[in-house]
Amino acid sequence: MERRTIGASALGVGAVGLGCMPMNWAYSASQQRGEESLRTVHSALDRGMTLLDTADMYGPFTNELLLGRVLRERRAEAFVSTKCGLLVGDQHIVANGRPSYVKRACDASLRRLQTDVIDLYQLHRADPEVPVEETWGAMADLVTAGKVRALGVCAVGARAERRTGRGIHDGTIRQLERVQQVFPVSAVQAELSVWSREALTSLLPWCTARGIGFLAAMPLGNGYLTGALTTGGGFEPDDVRARHPRFTAEMMAANQPIVAGLRRVARRHGNATPAQVALAWLLGQDRHVIPVPGTKKAHWAAENAASSDLVLSAEDRAEIDALPAALGSWD
Repeated sequence: MERRTIGASALGVGAVGLGCMPMNWAYSASQQRGEESLRTVHSALDRGMTLLDTADMYGPFTNELLLGRVLRERRAEAFVSTKCGLLVGDQHIVANGRPSYVKRACDASLRRLQTDVIDLYQLHRADPEVPVEETWGAMADLVTAGKVRALGVCAVGARAERRTGRGIHDGTIRQLERVQQVFPVSAVQAELSVWSREALTSLLPWCTARGIGFLAAMPLGNGYLTGALTTGGGFEPDDVRARHPRFTAEMMAANQPIVAGLRRVARRHGNATPAQVALAWLLGQDRHVIPVPGTKKAHWAAENAASSDLVLSAEDRAEIDALPAALGSWD
């Protein structure tokens, strides 16, 4: 697989990463099977998908524990990305950016992951009660201590940004400019896909201008862009899509022209799939972009990995760019 670099430290990773969240968090608990997820991680590494993206809140904690079982055997082949800053309660999620907590959280993640260093440590969300510079400074101390190689930031949620009435990524950019004064940002993770392109306007250009890696979260639209979801099929109550306006039966039907367009392009490339076209479109946006599609199935990981070999023509890209914007709010 093609290799891409993250940040000024030029850490190398496969061009397509593996989002591990669905294995233990947010999607259909009845389909979360540990052994199958382990096979998925091994399959991804076998195909050059070296970036494994997790967080301490996924589970919580169980996703890091699962990855630790793989890393115990294959640490040298993996690029480990995890996150801190969010605590999961019974009915709520709260931010915690206190420096003392950040350092404890890192030590706990290292134990669960069964490694002595985290390649990319990301701030999941800033704590409104703690100046972000203090949180970031504690994370920088972890680099100095040799526990972390590079630091990243997850974009502020779209819902929070929309409340301000400003651009969807303005708050994230302001936060990035503040922490960049303390210690270099190596990567930014934010949603970017064929049906959610807002990051192309300001956030990705900001990263590109500074040589910062861009981890494209939800690059397949939470599964919608694969074309495998049945309109009106419904989701289990614990599945995040059961509560999202874009996944009502009405909105899923209304957004079918987007999937239809991806299918048309895929047909021009033999056995290509809509998901592979969507990922190839992302890979072609910028050399700093690394899509991180999430899955708990080995065959989907293999399909996603193959997208790095798909080269879209100018005609293909023009057709995808002309697809309609997604209907229905995300938040």
